[in-house]
Amino acid sequence: MRWLVLLVLTATIARAEGETAGAFDYYVLSLSWSPTWCTLEGERRDSPQCDDGASRGWVLHGLWPQYERGWPSNCPTTKPRPSRRETRAMADIMGSPGAAWHQWNKHGRCSGLSSAEYFALSRRAYDTVNRPDVFGKLPDGVRLPAAVVEEAFLQANPGWRPDMLTITCKAGRIQEARLCLTRDLKPRLCGDDVIEDCDLRDALMEAIH
Repeated sequence: MRWLVLLVLTATIARAEGETAGAFDYYVLSLSWSPTWCTLEGERRDSPQCDDGASRGWVLHGLWPQYERGWPSNCPTTKPRPSRRETRAMADIMGSPGAAWHQWNKHGRCSGLSSAEYFALSRRAYDTVNRPDVFGKLPDGVRLPAAVVEEAFLQANPGWRPDMLTITCKAGRIQEARLCLTRDLKPRLCGDDVIEDCDLRDALMEAIH
């Protein structure tokens, strides 16, 4: 009985310490359709990402360390926190310094990288993706199958396969495009818990403000 108590205590302590930074299998690059986020959350928060004339389409939500099943978050790390200068420098692709800070705190810490290395890698990952520009030309919002958005990404990025990418929806709207990447940023197959495509046939794709 004593060994069982010790085993339970040891497991509890391990969970309390959180996942180990740098110990993961691949990345998920998440691109958010800014008009959707602004309508559902950003405008209520008065985010600069949603200012009139900001004209943002696909913004970098985050680069997330991922296990083959599940993911780490809020990992303990000895790396210093990012400076305000670092988070401000990411606002051009992430929408705001606050978004960059949040992504570092929840996901970047688990990469095992410094904040400067993590943000640099995130920018490289974002730049490797050809984001379809057809959606940025919409004069008004349209309703379309989520599969159309996926196909647009596949056509813009030859060599990708459907099981390397997933499109998500929220509140009946196109929300995000998520691409699975190796640790050296090459497209790879997504795990079963990532590749869950939105199956809506009339999802709203809002026009860029």
